[in-house]
Amino acid sequence: QLQLVESGGGLVQPGGSLRLSCAASGFYLPYYAIGWFRQAPGKEREGVSCITNSGDITDYDDSEKGRFTISRDNAKNTVYLQMNNLKPEDTAVYYCVAGLQCVKSWYANEYWGQGTQVTVSS
Repeated sequence: QLQLVESGGGLVQPGGSLRLSCAASGFYLPYYAIGWFRQAPGKEREGVSCITNSGDITDYDDSEKGRFTISRDNAKNTVYLQMNNLKPEDTAVYYCVAGLQCVKSWYANEYWGQGTQVTVSS
C-alpha cells in the first residue's frame, strides 16, 4: 500500500519544540519533493515548507522562517519538520505530501498523508 504517515504531533507549551516525521510506505521517498501543509480550525489549508529530492528548500510562509526547518534522511525514507519556538497560532493539523516538485498547491501532488495534530497551548 502506497502511503505517507506523519507522526510526532502533540500538545506543547508556547515556546516549545516538536519534530514531525513523514515516512513513506510502498514507494521510494527520495525520488520525490516533500512538502508540509497545515490546516488550523476554521482556516484554509496552507503550505509550510518543501524540500526537493536534491535538498533545495522552499519556505512558503514568512511566519515560520527561522522557527521551522525541513530536512530529509533518504536512508530512512523520512522527511522531518523541526518546529521551534512554537506559538498558539501554529496549532493545526500538519500534513505531508509527495510530488514531483515543490508547489504550493495541495492538489499538485501524488501522495498525501492523513495528518498529525499539533496543539500549542499553556
